[in-house]
Amino acid sequence: MRYPVILKADGTFILARFPDVSAHTQGTSREDALHHALDALETALMYILGTPNLIPLPSPVKRGQSYVDLPPSIAAKILLHNEMVKQKVRPAELARRMSIPHGKLMRVLSLKYKTKFETTELALNALGKHFEFSVV
Repeated sequence: MRYPVILKADGTFILARFPDVSAHTQGTSREDALHHALDALETALMYILGTPNLIPLPSPVKRGQSYVDLPPSIAAKILLHNEMVKQKVRPAELARRMSIPHGKLMRVLSLKYKTKFETTELALNALGKHFEFSVV
């Protein structure tokens, strides 16, 4: 998942904000601002994951626009969360469908914990979904 980020010089800092997610930060250079932007984006996504709201997917990156790529493991968790919201499946119900303890599922859903991709895929399978990959 590639989230576009808008960079703007403001005195000695470069401000970074995301048009799709309420997250912003700054850095002393373009590279520094983009580094901090990934942290800011992940923090904003962690907040949304704690709610019953859909996580906004990224809009297309325009030519010459800066962006931040989310690690695939985090992108997978976002897609899982959004599918749970769409189907109105609460974590306790998904844990039951997967035959795993509720606490283990909460770690799967958290961005703080590293989760094997296969585990996230099993959760999607329990929702009747699966991943499809492509190379672009």
